[in-house]
Amino acid sequence: MDVTEICPQPGSHQETNGHKDPDPDRQDEPESEEAEPLLRENPRRFVIFPIQYPDIWKMYKQAQASFWTVEEVDLSKDLVHWDRLKPEEKHFISHVLAFFAASDGIVNENLVQRFSQEVQVAEARSFYGFQILIENVHSEMYSMLINTYIRDLKERDYLFNAIQTMPCVKRKADWALQWINDSKSTFGERIVAFAAVEGIFFSGSFAAIYWLKKRGLMPGLTYSNELISRDEGLHCKFACLLYSYLVKKPSQDRVKDIITKAVSIEQEFLTEALPVDLIGINCSLMKQYIEFVADWLLTELGLAKVYHSENPFDFMESISLEGKSNFFEKRVAEYQRFGVMSNMMDCEFTLDADF
Repeated sequence: MDVTEICPQPGSHQETNGHKDPDPDRQDEPESEEAEPLLRENPRRFVIFPIQYPDIWKMYKQAQASFWTVEEVDLSKDLVHWDRLKPEEKHFISHVLAFFAASDGIVNENLVQRFSQEVQVAEARSFYGFQILIENVHSEMYSMLINTYIRDLKERDYLFNAIQTMPCVKRKADWALQWINDSKSTFGERIVAFAAVEGIFFSGSFAAIYWLKKRGLMPGLTYSNELISRDEGLHCKFACLLYSYLVKKPSQDRVKDIITKAVSIEQEFLTEALPVDLIGINCSLMKQYIEFVADWLLTELGLAKVYHSENPFDFMESISLEGKSNFFEKRVAEYQRFGVMSNMMDCEFTLDADF
């Protein structure tokens, strides 16, 4: 299948620094770092204790407790399953993996170039440092999956360079990259945008891979998907937590504009560019699921729902969603680093320990 036939060319938009301006019509609003506790110059940012933000620190410890590596994922049975898949199923999975392989690097680019330099709170910087680490694990995992499934070197190279070779992937990547390069948007706008990247841009593809698990396919792929979706859910919730600390938040209309734009791009990706019906999922239900996730994100940000869509996928409810308020909180396969969370807030120094 020729990817250029199913991936529409991105539209032309006004660009800045080689990337589209997220909102070329927006009136610039200078951001005062002095007004934001998270961004204010902090001479104590080099020392973690005493903890000033317990809820931020708790999320850092949750991330730490969930650390994993690619060597812990067994791919030995996946090739047998892969060889039994229909060509359109292979096409869908390989292209989703191609997007994922590049997207984690984009998230890290933002963390390294922008967020971890802007935020002056030690607890948040700790989280970002660990997020950079686990995003590298995700990127390695997706690259390993492509390496395992795709034997043809030319096709493999095509997938590894998806941002350049696939217009449908490029559109999603460009939307994320534009926020990194944009010098006009506030920190609040950009944190909402990257919450949308990790919460909305990933959600439909996660659901598509969970669908394969429901069919009993690709155990290595689906297990790694559980681990990664749990991580990304925590990253998304962390973004919402930091957003709650902002003194000057973007307007509700501005936040909804960012979220609904991400929804539109993700819906187009999975129902037109790379339609999920290639693997047997109803496209209209996938659109509804993406709206459901967007509504969750809006409520986490303290805003009213836009779509009022129900979750159409019962398998996502049981695997990664607990009710409608907690996104990707279910502990996957009881996987958590032993002892990391047990004494999370025990920050006292003592000389009474037995050695």
